[in-house]
This record gives sequence, structure tokens and C-alpha cells, in this order.
Amino acid sequence: MKLSRAWLHVSPRFLPFADAASPGLPLSRLLRLALFQVSVGMAGALMVGTLNRVMIVELQVSAWLVSSMVALPLLLAPWRALVGFKSDTHWSALGWRRVPYLWFGSLMQFGGLAIMPFALLVLSSDAGDLHGPAWVGTAAASLAFVLVGAGLQTTQTAGLALATDLAPEATRPRVVALMYVMLLVGMLVGSLAFGALLRDFSHVRLVQVVQGAALMTMLLNIAALWKQEPRGPRRPAPTAAPSFRDAWQSFAGQPAVRRFLVAVGLGTAAFNMQDIVLEPYGGAVLHLGVGATSLLTALLAAGALAAFGLAARWLQRGADPYRLAAAGALAGVVAFAAVIFAAPLESALLFRIGVGLIGFGGGLFGVGTLIAAMALSAGHNGLALGAWGAVQATAGGLAVGLGGAVRDGVAALASQGALGPALTGPAIGYSFVYHLEIALLFATLAAIGPLVRRLHGTPPLPTASTSPRPFGLAEFPG
Repeated sequence: MKLSRAWLHVSPRFLPFADAASPGLPLSRLLRLALFQVSVGMAGALMVGTLNRVMIVELQVSAWLVSSMVALPLLLAPWRALVGFKSDTHWSALGWRRVPYLWFGSLMQFGGLAIMPFALLVLSSDAGDLHGPAWVGTAAASLAFVLVGAGLQTTQTAGLALATDLAPEATRPRVVALMYVMLLVGMLVGSLAFGALLRDFSHVRLVQVVQGAALMTMLLNIAALWKQEPRGPRRPAPTAAPSFRDAWQSFAGQPAVRRFLVAVGLGTAAFNMQDIVLEPYGGAVLHLGVGATSLLTALLAAGALAAFGLAARWLQRGADPYRLAAAGALAGVVAFAAVIFAAPLESALLFRIGVGLIGFGGGLFGVGTLIAAMALSAGHNGLALGAWGAVQATAGGLAVGLGGAVRDGVAALASQGALGPALTGPAIGYSFVYHLEIALLFATLAAIGPLVRRLHGTPPLPTASTSPRPFGLAEFPG
């Protein structure tokens, strides 16, 4: 009882994200809404992390086939723009726009996870343990990954659009930061839980764990959408709504919008290209153990969390989200430079500092661009957020694949002496990837610079600074 009374005297400013709440969106309701991000993070950790290893090691599935399965959801990334637009203009007899898309996205996510363990078991038996066509396992596993990917894209797009609808402009930056944190929580808790549950691997245990994740997904998403979106009046019939093609041409026809989407793609690619080579770099070049490289994910997450907290505070005080995204890109340049110099200096500490800064810069860039996307299209939040998510997911997936290919290609050339006697060490392939990421970050700054001035045709940002000072390339005329 004394402890409970003591908590009542704690100022809300010392409680995480307490100031993200508003009279119309109290903290309990906001936290419940953010549960859809937990389910998205949990499914992402399962597919990219746990199942990736299980399929290759325990189920003896070819690595190229596993990578193809994991990449399948990326093919659905452009789907997010259409989903966002449809949730903006959806006609519902019950007066809902976002809830139907949250619901059917959850069903697709549930269905994919429900059939996934059986599909993987059939896939692993294609060598001849089961009678029947060999393509059945591949087709079933592909269908499962596609369903989960479609569900993730639909749920996250509609959920973020609903959060934008419900949150007032004054608290929107804190709401965005909270959504990002809950995504990280889902990934962290999910990866730890799946790792612990599958420690003693068996086929039966795999079915139980993945189908348990399917059930947890439905429970979290139902709790997230329950009584969140108010029922409005009957909306116009679909024939009266503008077509997606017309809405997209109107939205993407603005020069500032096109520049913004280019900046999002370049920046996302720059921060994600290192995903597949960061841990091998620490082991092969800096000779770190498995345990030490496993902590790199925690450093990335810690940097991102610090960025979310600072971004929410700065945006709440009126900072320009484009300046925030540019600051994240600059932090990324410093981060990748630190990672590069860690090899010749043989400094594991410098490497860890660089990894933390990568998470910090990526967090600032992600929050800044998401806040900017929320203000791009008044009345069509779903379309703007869908376009942002589609570009981000596509660029990130392509960058991950390109990073591995570039590293292998440059390393092969270096081993053959094609790059000269000075470029023959084991760090050359990795270093080339990090230099390429720095170049992409400078290109990102070139794209963002004019946006800080808010070019003609860009709606005013509710959180933008009123300072007329130029930034970066905005200092140059034209």
C-alpha cells in the first residue's frame, strides 16, 4: 500500500510516454492500440530470426530456398500504398475505415502462421520421406510466408493510420515513438521466447510454438482494435470515392512528395545494407566471439530506443521532422566511419560505439520520416503512410540482399588480387559495403536538404519549426 501511494506522487514526466496520452486518447487506450506493433515485431522475429535458423540447421532446407522464402513478404511491400488508400476511402455500413483492414490483416497473419509449421515439415521432406510431388512443400511454405507478409503489411499500415487519426497533432510525435518502441519490444520478447521454447527442438515443438504465435497474434490484435475507432456516419458508396490511380497521381505528383519518397528509400537502404554483414564483420575481422557478436543486436536496439526518446522530446518542442531525419543520416555517417576505422585500429570498443550510433541514426531517421509522412496528405493519412511503408520495406529488403552480394563479390575480387596488393585483407569486402552506405547517406542528405525549406506544394507540417534558417543543400539557390 505504501508503494502504491508513493507511485501516485511520481510526476508523469518521469513515466515513459506518459505525455503521449491526451484526453481523447488516454495512456491505457494508447498502449492497447500499440499491441498490433507487438504482434508485427513478434512475427518478424519469428520469420527472419528463429525460422531462418530452424529451416537451415534442423530441417536441412537449402539456404537459397530459405532466403527466397524470407524475401517473399517484400514482394508485397507496394501493397501498403493501396491498403492505406483503401482504408482512407473504405465504405462501411458500420462507419469504420481502419478496423476492417486491421481485422482482415490479422486473419491473414493468423492463417499464414497456422499452416506454416506443417508446410515447413513437408518442405523438409521433399527429398523423399513423403510420397507425392516435390513442389507441394515449396508451394505450401511460400503460401504461408506470403500470407504472413500480407497480414503484416496490412495490419501495420491500417494500425499506424488509425493511430494518426486518433492522436492529436500535439502528441503525435510521442505516439510515433511509442509505436516504434512497442515494435522493438515485440521483436525482443518474441526472439527470446522463441529461442527458449525451441531450445529442445522437435517437430511437435515447432508446430506448438508457431501455432501458439498465431493464437497470440489474434489475441494481441483483437485487444488492439477493440473499441478504438469510433463509428461514424455511413460513408459514400465506393463508386463516389476517387480511384486509387487518381489519388496516387495527385499525391505523388507533388515534387516534394517524390523527393521525400526518394529520401526515405535512400536512407532506409543506407541503414539496412549492413544487417547481414555486421555480425560476420565483428567475428571475421575483429575476432569477436559468438556471444560478443550476439550483443550487437542489443546495442542497435539501445541506440534506437535512445533516438526514439530524444526524437519525441525534440518534436514535441517544435523541431522540424526533416531536420531530425537529416540529423539521423549525419549520425549514420559517423557510425559507419567508426565501424570502418575499427578494423585498422583493431578496436572492438570503437566498433561497438559505431554499432550503437547506427541504431541511433536509424531511429532518428525513421521517426523523422514517419512524422513527415503523417503530414504529407491531409485526409489521406493511410495513403501517405502506406507509401512510406512500401518504400521503406522495399528499399530495406533490396539493400539487405545487395549488401551480402556486394560483400561476397568484392571479397572474391580481393582474394584474386584484382583490386591491387593493398586491398587483399578480410575486411575489404565489408569495408566496401560500409563506404557504399556512407555514399547513400550523403545522397539522402542531398534529397532532404530542399525539403527543410518546405518547397512549394508541400502542406505545412504541424510540428515543423518556424525558423527560416536553411539546412544543408537548401542553402543553395534553385
